[in-house]
Amino acid sequence: MRPSARRFVRSFGYAWEGIKAAVKGEQNIKIHLAVSCIVLLVAYVLEFSAVRFSILLIVIGNVICLEIVNTALERLVDLVTNDYHPLAKQAKDMAAGAVLVFSVIAVIIGLLLFLKPALHYFS
Repeated sequence: MRPSARRFVRSFGYAWEGIKAAVKGEQNIKIHLAVSCIVLLVAYVLEFSAVRFSILLIVIGNVICLEIVNTALERLVDLVTNDYHPLAKQAKDMAAGAVLVFSVIAVIIGLLLFLKPALHYFS
């Protein structure tokens, strides 16, 4: 295997290690993953169309990705300083806020996606 191909393959290993570290070390990611599994199961039971399922996967993926970026930023801030600093707090709070904003949007999108199939299923 060429060196550039080896580097490319190794980069997937590094990414996987980052995902594992985030899942292992962060309660919120575990919660997002558990809720995502339940949501996907309900979508399957409601026989979501491919389009609805795709939108759901995009939204779930974005929430989890934002949570991983938030975790990475928190770790970076903690690496830079152990002391309290208002800018460090703001950076952490803003990253957490981004997750919260998109999580609220995800819930709204979920309600829009599930409303019609749920009404059809239960009628």
